[in-house]
Amino acid sequence: MPIKTADSLSAIERLHEEGIFTIGECRALNQDIRPLKILVLNLMPLKKPTELQLLRLLGNTPLQLEIDFCRPVSRESTHTDSSYLDKVYYEFKDIKEKYYDAFIVTGAPVETYEFEDVDYWQEITTYLDWAKAHAFSVLCYCWGAQAGLYHYYGVKKTTLPNKKFGIFPYGLTVSNHPLLRGFDDRYFIPQSRHTAIDDGAVDANRELEVLSRSVEDGINICASKDCRRIFILGHFEYDRYTLADEYVRDKKKGMEIALPQNYYPDNDSSQRPLFKWCSYAHLFYLNWLNVVYQETPYDLTTLAVYK
Repeated sequence: MPIKTADSLSAIERLHEEGIFTIGECRALNQDIRPLKILVLNLMPLKKPTELQLLRLLGNTPLQLEIDFCRPVSRESTHTDSSYLDKVYYEFKDIKEKYYDAFIVTGAPVETYEFEDVDYWQEITTYLDWAKAHAFSVLCYCWGAQAGLYHYYGVKKTTLPNKKFGIFPYGLTVSNHPLLRGFDDRYFIPQSRHTAIDDGAVDANRELEVLSRSVEDGINICASKDCRRIFILGHFEYDRYTLADEYVRDKKKGMEIALPQNYYPDNDSSQRPLFKWCSYAHLFYLNWLNVVYQETPYDLTTLAVYK
């Protein structure tokens, strides 16, 4: 939420330099307030755990939110009951005339395929194009981030020699960015992926800004310069045991999978995993909602078409 101050307060300029929102008396008196409308395109096969993970983070705000979930229909779901999906999930035909303050695209277990070979790729591009005129902010993570970067900016992905699996540190590359307010210089985030983006293509694109990276693992968060498109190469939303569940699941299937890095104390899988990204996850989503709240128009039908 913003700070209401006297218009002439001396601290205002410095606060703005540090990415802290303030509103003056005039704006406060004339400000229209309504719930933020958010649409989540849930691409995960097990949709219910993803719903819970995201709602935990989105619910950590004094703002009132209205959240809808939608799904692709090009491929029939085999992991979530169809009657449940029909009851609580929208399809594109249901939302195509609607407007939202924000649009979230989740990860998906399809990263080893070329984008165009994914069954529902045409649906993904339809949603991403729809969002240009129907959603103020677009937040994509993991494979969703790779898909968004590829569709909007032509950034390709590459296959890693080994799966990036565990908890990894990243350093901030921008000072006082509103999305990273309150972050330490180094933060942690879960990773579970076989692919990476072309960092050089992101660095060379003048429309994009890198917000965090590491020497070993490259870019983790980048965004458009106006902060309306945000891409996270990781999973802030994971709970304490998500990586553990994935590790046990794949071991039972007889798959080759290494122990998640930087996750279990002393690399002992019998011990309780360390939950060292929790505060950063809540802080990031709180910051993002604050940015959306400050910048989105009251009347969403007046959204300018995003190029």
